Amino acid sequence: MTKAERTEMMTARFTEMKRYEEALWKNGLRSIAGVDEVGRGPLAGPVVAAAVVLSRDFNLIELNDSKKLSETKREELYVEIVKSALAIGIGIRDHNHIDRVNILQATKDAMTDAVSDANLQLTAVGAFLEHVLIDAVSLEKITIPQTAIVKGDASSVSIAAASVVAKVTRDRMMYDYHKIYPGYAFDRNKGYGTAAHYQGLKENGPCAIHRMTFLKTFMGK
Repeated sequence: MTKAERTEMMTARFTEMKRYEEALWKNGLRSIAGVDEVGRGPLAGPVVAAAVVLSRDFNLIELNDSKKLSETKREELYVEIVKSALAIGIGIRDHNHIDRVNILQATKDAMTDAVSDANLQLTAVGAFLEHVLIDAVSLEKITIPQTAIVKGDASSVSIAAASVVAKVTRDRMMYDYHKIYPGYAFDRNKGYGTAAHYQGLKENGPCAIHRMTFLKTFMGK
């Protein structure tokens, strides 16, 4: 594939990914947040959500679902998203909260926090969130109109942007945790259950950021 063909392909995909936002923009809405999370599956660390509000002229054709991007590309796109976004809200719920309420509820709580954070940023400049596009789930605690989109991180440009922001934010946190708890290869696995992670658990036992409800089988409880 030539560079021109690749650019044409990415441009077409990006245009398709803006279809949800375009439908809302055409109805007169301006402040639309895409919401996504990362960290539902790991054995350790927080779940992190992001709510990203983009302008209609936002153009970043390399943007995609964060899972389909290399770490280097995610970092590059993160910089561009932060530079261009009208608002970026972050929500974080830690391992203790996850153990207390379960991972689905913790995910929704983090998403709700991210939406509230983005809305506060908008109200500070005289605007407010008018619609929320969410990857897969519905948020019962927000009153803003919302649309849940299955596989939204690959279907909506705003949700894709949120997936990148959430992923980079959480990965950076796990790098920092690796410095504090070096025995689990958090810098490589980000808390997911890899062989190195399980080996660390066998040798060291759980550390302070492990989700104990996720380790019941491993701990024999």
